[in-house]
Amino acid sequence: MMGKCQMALTLVFALASCQQTELKVRPSDSDLQFTDLATVWDEAMPLGNATLGCLVWQREEKLRFSLDRTDLWDLRPAERYQGDHFSFDWVRKHIRERDYAPVIDKFERTAGSVAPSKIPGAALEFDSEGWGPVTASRLFLNDALCQVGWENGTRLQTFIQADRPVGWFVFRNVAEDFHLQLVPPAYQSGQSVGNGGLGDTALDLLGYEQGEVTQEGDFITYHQKGWADFYYDVAVGWQRKGNDIVGAWSITSSLVGENAADEVKRALGQGVRKAYSRHLDYWQPYWSQSVVCVPDTVVQRQYDREMYKFGSASRKDSYPISLQAVWTADDGRLPPWKGDYHHDLNTQLSYWPAYTGNHLDEGLAYINTLWNQRPVHKAFTRKFFGKDGLDVPGTCALDGHAIGGWVQYSMSQTTSAWLAQHFYLHWKYSADREFLAERGYPYLRDVAVFLEQQSEVDEQGVRRLEWTSSPEINDNRLEAWFPDFTNYDLALTSFAFLAAGEMADSLGLNDEAAHWKQAEAQLPHYALDEKGALLISPSTPLPYSHRHFSHAMAIHPLGLLDVSHGDAEKRIIDATLDQLYEYGPDYWCGYSYSWLANLEARALHGEKACEALRTFAQCFCLRNSFHANGDQSRSGKSRFLYRPFTLEGNFAFASGLQEMLLQSHAGIINVFPAIPEKWEDVSFERLRTVGAFLVSAEKRGGEVTSLSVDSEKGGRLRIRHPKTGEIIERETKPGEKVILL
Repeated sequence: MMGKCQMALTLVFALASCQQTELKVRPSDSDLQFTDLATVWDEAMPLGNATLGCLVWQREEKLRFSLDRTDLWDLRPAERYQGDHFSFDWVRKHIRERDYAPVIDKFERTAGSVAPSKIPGAALEFDSEGWGPVTASRLFLNDALCQVGWENGTRLQTFIQADRPVGWFVFRNVAEDFHLQLVPPAYQSGQSVGNGGLGDTALDLLGYEQGEVTQEGDFITYHQKGWADFYYDVAVGWQRKGNDIVGAWSITSSLVGENAADEVKRALGQGVRKAYSRHLDYWQPYWSQSVVCVPDTVVQRQYDREMYKFGSASRKDSYPISLQAVWTADDGRLPPWKGDYHHDLNTQLSYWPAYTGNHLDEGLAYINTLWNQRPVHKAFTRKFFGKDGLDVPGTCALDGHAIGGWVQYSMSQTTSAWLAQHFYLHWKYSADREFLAERGYPYLRDVAVFLEQQSEVDEQGVRRLEWTSSPEINDNRLEAWFPDFTNYDLALTSFAFLAAGEMADSLGLNDEAAHWKQAEAQLPHYALDEKGALLISPSTPLPYSHRHFSHAMAIHPLGLLDVSHGDAEKRIIDATLDQLYEYGPDYWCGYSYSWLANLEARALHGEKACEALRTFAQCFCLRNSFHANGDQSRSGKSRFLYRPFTLEGNFAFASGLQEMLLQSHAGIINVFPAIPEKWEDVSFERLRTVGAFLVSAEKRGGEVTSLSVDSEKGGRLRIRHPKTGEIIERETKPGEKVILL
């Protein structure tokens, strides 16, 4: 269960589970609850297990399951990224000559082919017209199960099994004329379909022959061939038991050895109750990893829904979270931005809640994939930059190869440093020395090697990059290139050298540690304006309201500038935040508000952090809690009013609340560092800190009434006493519990 703040739901639970034929559920106040079903795909009830995804909604008079799988991709290579002109030297030549049109022609995404791209799976449609209108629908977050009821008494329970690529549906009180149809994507629609300014994105541009759907009794299969040797299969089967229907579905791809039909047959043979028990074996421990309880209902519900989506979209051995994860658009088009891995903030923000939220295993999906794709990324670094070490394309396909787009960001020189921060954070929050030695430092070292070779030291002994950028300032124009270090590229380069030095030092590699510290010492200072706010670059102030706070990277997430470092840095942080408000939110997206909450929490501004979270939840999310980028409330929170669904804003929201409740990035654990004064009753359990400490704290009536720390790995505990302000230091043993209040 989600925690103490939902204990009052015991009676509701008993009522919900009194029917012996039903799968038992555990309601919470944060469940998604409606008196109908959504009639558009991006407002549907989301289910997922990081491999499969399902959206439950209603299209016309039919119940629809939009089915997805994370490795359904068209991986044809981008031909425009081959040949002699695929090099940063070629790009720099055109920048110097101010002849930028050829660069745009070569790298702009819409100028090239329709792929690489994520592709959709299929849909199941159930003829529900005779059941009457939907009377209730609910997504039980605790159990990752969706339940729907109709006027005639028909009921549905559906879930995606947590440990297998199988989805389940159980209908109760179903008449004899039960009809189920497997609906394939329209790969031969013959229609031109636009997609939010991204050009024609109809599925038939992929050039596939339409796959075949075959039905034998109560079993349907669909085989779809994709590009080259790739194919995927969908299968669904069901059994009638009196007035009940129990069914299972699966999607498998040629990238794995599974078979969808075999998965469904095996599942039906084992039965839904056994599957549901195994399903809960994941979700019950998941929710017990950490618990957050705050008095703001809007923030609490949104947080619980974000952590539900996090558990649905990422697992230790899964692919990472892409723009839409396992919920690809079901609208006859390719997903926005090809549903790719956007590394100019989207993937990075998506994994912020893994650390303090005590979900390191889920965070490993990102780290493991990046580690496994090092050969691809090293080859890219050698080909495009002509350097050793490691850089990562800013936009990637499933296999790690470059997709392209605006070259300043899709081929950024510092992308790998931001990705490498996740290796650093995993080490710091896990205190796993084996990880440090075998993966953490080797990855950071490769990044640092590249940045050292890519930069040059001038006659004054200052290390510089030629032609830098700051996502996504000046879009794809020539003016998006800056002759001086942008604060974005500078902060990431500084972090890479500092982190590599710290890791090498921890491993006793003294010479390497000294080398990286010396490289960092050669970097210039951050560029500030006359008020002390961070600029874009030494020659460029923040020019206008902008969605990407790239110039503020040094504050958060990198923590290179922090209020704990003294008044000088506090003034920089406050001035930078003041400037954001001065320009206003006209061109912010939803994720801007989530990021702002994290920035304000680091500045110890609890009221402003909470306000940003509330704005995100109330204005930038659809009814199912999906982040829709634009201001859906039309209340002036942004001039962006569109609704491409992406996930990074959702997960950055969760991180923002965690930062309000607990901080440890500066070396001292601080509980409730940035909460509003009116939050007199607030608590959390088992949030994780740097050093692998699990902290639980409770505040009642405005006073901290309990505080305890579980030391997972042992080591020195440094924590600020919430009443006296005293810094308490003590050595701990692995497994020791320290009770301070």
